[in-house]
Amino acid sequence: MTRNALLLVGLMAVAAIPGINGQGVSYPVTVIPPAKGPFTFPPGYQTPWDKIEILVKEKFSANLFVLHGSDTLDPAHPDGSGGRALALFGPDGVLMVDSQNRQVAEKTLKTLRSFTDGPIRIMVNTHVHSDHTGGNAFFAKQGALIYSQENLRNEMLRPPPRGGSAPAIDMAGIPAATYRYNSATTGEPAVTFHMNGETVDFIPMMPSHTAGDTIVRFRNADVIYIEDFYRNFGYPFADQANGGSLQGMLEAADLIAKLAGPNTTLVPGHGTLIKKPDLLPYRTMVVDILSKVKTLREQGKSLKEVLAANLTAPYDAKTLGDTQQSKDRFITEAYDEVRDFPPIVDGKRTMIVH
Repeated sequence: MTRNALLLVGLMAVAAIPGINGQGVSYPVTVIPPAKGPFTFPPGYQTPWDKIEILVKEKFSANLFVLHGSDTLDPAHPDGSGGRALALFGPDGVLMVDSQNRQVAEKTLKTLRSFTDGPIRIMVNTHVHSDHTGGNAFFAKQGALIYSQENLRNEMLRPPPRGGSAPAIDMAGIPAATYRYNSATTGEPAVTFHMNGETVDFIPMMPSHTAGDTIVRFRNADVIYIEDFYRNFGYPFADQANGGSLQGMLEAADLIAKLAGPNTTLVPGHGTLIKKPDLLPYRTMVVDILSKVKTLREQGKSLKEVLAANLTAPYDAKTLGDTQQSKDRFITEAYDEVRDFPPIVDGKRTMIVH
């Protein structure tokens, strides 16, 4: 069956929306599973944005869908192009979680319009990366009011230089409504919406994947979008340039474990859906790698020597998308952290990057 046919089958179940009940359907429903690879791309390959489709890949209730890009085409995310975007829809309009890549914003809207014509009212950004925020300006012009952590807004206004220059800023895509992480109220929502039969919580996170992370909980569907602090496609990525850290990601994993119930569906930005027990082996791996890297660095080993030690070998067979780049990035981040780990100041940890 083709992807388009799968998408059509998936959409037939919502032909009666705005009815909210999911009678006869057991959620979550995976319409199109992520591709597993292995993936190869020739030297100089460029993502063919014109060929990427935005598809309904998962459903968590009769009116809460995942929009995600085609697989095998985007070398940055070959399991499914870009990051997952979620859409809650119904008579109160549309609430979106993240906006996908800028290059596919119109396609994202087209897919959204295949199951709802409601006004796009609310968007929340879970973190700053362009595969989650690239379509912000486009959707703001469709009427979305964009929410985020204040740190994320600041990251977008003052992005760290990459390749010697800072990218141009489109002010239309900068979040207009912000909130802060407060260690005294860790795990509590900063914003709560009651829309379309759902209760939706925006929960600011401690500096983890970045310094401006937010997870999004849908109470009735029993779903938490946990974005990129956890991934089971490739090795962990803590964006140290934007205040992220592996140790912060461990704190995030512990918080998610407290917030999630036994049946809660946890939704990473990339890879496969998980449940609460899946957090433990992930956490164990990160702790193990940090410990081994710390031991080697204390022995005076250089980063080159630590990379050559192949510390991820015990985990490679179980880690989809375990490219050399992904491994080396993970180990390099651990090498940076075990020597210099600054405290959080004004909600942000300024990492000393190797």
